Parts: sequence; structure tokens; C-alpha cells
Amino acid sequence: MTEKLIILGSTGSIGVQALEVARKQNIKVTALAAGKNVDLMEAQVREFKPDIAVMQDEAAANELKIRLKDSSTKVLGGDKGVCEAAQYNGDTVLNAIVGIAGLRPTMTAIKAGKTLALANKESLVTGGELVNKALKETGGKMLPVDSEHSAIFQSLQGQCKGAVERILLTASGGPFFSKSREELFNVTAKDALKHPNWSMGAKITIDSATLMNKGLEVIEAVHLFGLDAEKIDVVIQRESIIHSGVQFVDGGLIVQMGVPDMKLPIQYALTYPERAPLCERLDLVKLSKLTFYKPDTDTFRCLPICINAINQGGLKPTAANGANEMAVELFLKDKISFLQIAELVEAATENQSVCKDFTLEDVFEADKTAREFVLSLI
Repeated sequence: MTEKLIILGSTGSIGVQALEVARKQNIKVTALAAGKNVDLMEAQVREFKPDIAVMQDEAAANELKIRLKDSSTKVLGGDKGVCEAAQYNGDTVLNAIVGIAGLRPTMTAIKAGKTLALANKESLVTGGELVNKALKETGGKMLPVDSEHSAIFQSLQGQCKGAVERILLTASGGPFFSKSREELFNVTAKDALKHPNWSMGAKITIDSATLMNKGLEVIEAVHLFGLDAEKIDVVIQRESIIHSGVQFVDGGLIVQMGVPDMKLPIQYALTYPERAPLCERLDLVKLSKLTFYKPDTDTFRCLPICINAINQGGLKPTAANGANEMAVELFLKDKISFLQIAELVEAATENQSVCKDFTLEDVFEADKTAREFVLSLI
């Protein structure tokens, strides 16, 4: 069980819930890192008293230093500060940073010999080969925090890897489930941010609406569990009660169920291999039914684009992710339409060569190229 915890992305939804778990399980928090929410970071520092607090935004770091003059917590800024936190005194690093910005801290934590509790899917989407290579070289351990991948991980406990036939990766379908392309022509960012089941940050909520999030999770699952994409079935589970599972060669299906809340997968990663008490309970009788559907990949193109990208491999997934991050940013600013997100992701992915042998810097260059390519099309 985790004794000393480092949280990267502490002011986001996952980070806030991770601190709730740390509070409940009496886990010592030694370092916190976030973007630019100074108010929340100050409150977190004053409660948990970490040795280090990092604001990725330099101006925010300077503001935090002024506010915490009466505190013994050392305040750092920038990407360098985040990486310093990732290798600080602690046995587990929970990486909940949003986007490719989480990749370098992931690599830093692994090379520092930390157990990595990974909520930053982009680390594996863009640099999965590099991450797995680093884990093999260091003998490190990585535990999934995404609810779907945690559910798969839990379903695999005590099972032989050779007995796995397929992975069941569930999706809520987002706010636009069952809508046609014609109905999506004029939807707004405000419409897309109305997720039916989960309370998440803006970027991941838009990704849920486009099914890009599920495409990224397919890529993540390939690297986490060592299966080809063709052995990963995406199923729309509207109630978000079945979080994912595994189909075995004998036809048996083991799934993990629970209320749509992230505290369970966060806590499982921090207490693994033990389980600790948690308040949330699922009432099956009250629930009464579960519904399942096949995803509409003709309307929601981001899912098949991601699957095609991981099948081709190399830097294709990096391009898809980078283009999506830029496209979502443009959509949230009302610069492009909802349907243009997939169009731009597909164009940028096709523009990227496969490049099977690559370095960490190649990943960041491909990401930059994809973003610039998207902007060139606007």
C-alpha cells in the first residue's frame, strides 16, 4: 500500500479525488503539482503540507510563493518543477496531468523507480513503446487509474494471460448518443459539456462526446495489456455501471461494476494489492436494468481513426492525440464545429509518417507538427 504519495495534476478532478482518498487512508502527500489554479493549490498545501508544490504556469508559481511565505513547503514552477516533483521522496506517483504534457513526468517517475498510478492516458497513447521499455529496464510497476482500465486490471486478477480472448471496453456514449451527423452539425461546446453520467474536466468531456476518449483508451489498452486492437471490443454501456471487463477463452466474462465515481479506481491503485473500505455502494435492485449498444463509428469518426492509428503504429497515435488536443481547444473557443474535430484529427494523422523507431523528442516533435497542421487547415 502507498505510504508516501506524489500527485501530479492535484487541482483537477482526479487529483482532488485522490486527495480525498489520501485523507481517508492516512497516506502522506509529499509533493503536489498543478497547472495554474493557485487558490485550490494553496488550500491543498495548507491541509496536506507537502514538501514541494509546483505550478506549471510560472506566473502562478510566483503568486503561490507569495501566498505561502509562512509555509515550509518549497514552491517550484514550470515543466522542470513538475519533473522534480515526479522524482521526489515518495513510493507512488499519481499522474493525473491532462494531455501529452504528462508524458515527460511519466518517464521521469519510472526512471526514478516510482510506482506509477497512471491517469494520464496520453503517456501511453503517444509514448507507449517508450514507457513499456523504461518499465522493463527499471523493473518498475504501473497501475491504471482510468476507470475502464482499472476495471480490466481488476478483472484480470488471478487469471492466466493466455486465457484472455478479448477485452470489453465500455463507453457511456456521451451526451450525443444515437444522434445522426445531421443532428450534430450545429451543436455547441455547451451542449457537448453536458455529460450524462460523469463530472470531468472540459477536455475529457468533449473527448467523450466525440468518442475520441474511447479511441485513446483502445490505444492505452493495447500498451497496458499487450493485446492487439482487434481483440478490444468497444461497447456502449449507457448507465456507466459496468466499467469494463475481460472475455476468456472458455466463454466466461468477468466485469467490474460500480457507481460512476473515480474514487474506487484511484484508491485501488493506491492500495493495490489490498482493498480498503469505501462509502460508495451499487444497488442492483434499484438500478433494475443495464443497456448495451454498438458504437456508431460512421457518425463518431474519432474512434475508428484512433484504432487505425494504433494498427499502423509508430507516431500515428501521437499525431492523432496532438491534433485532437488542438481541435478540442479550437472547438471550446467556437473556432470550429463539433464535426470538424474528427475531420482535423483524421487529416493530421494521415499527414504523419509511421516512423517505427523513435525517441521521446521525436514524440514531442510529431505532436507539435500535428498541432501546426491543424492550425494550417483553419
